[in-house]
Amino acid sequence: MASIPHSHPHPNHHPPNYKDSGSFDLLKPLRRWMDGIEVKNDRFAHFLCQLIPCCCPFERDINLFGRTFHIPALCKINPLYNEVVALRFRALSYLADECGEDITKYIC
Repeated sequence: MASIPHSHPHPNHHPPNYKDSGSFDLLKPLRRWMDGIEVKNDRFAHFLCQLIPCCCPFERDINLFGRTFHIPALCKINPLYNEVVALRFRALSYLADECGEDITKYIC
């Protein structure tokens, strides 16, 4: 049986903030530290879920002189956004999976 070669390139599966291996990432140690934070305590998990909002607190509509102006979410410009969201997710997962708690109060 002959194999059929395909000519299209494979899609890029790297996260949006992926940098080439040749570039220098000043925040890499901080990213690695944040990714290494383990949630093993329910008080710490509750603290993280209360501290890290589920949606961007800056996004809103402002009515001014009869016109509505929309301020878009600005959280994506935070260089550690993905790590912060992942930490919140680990805290939510710990509360739901390990502690059996209802986490709906932490979800927008």
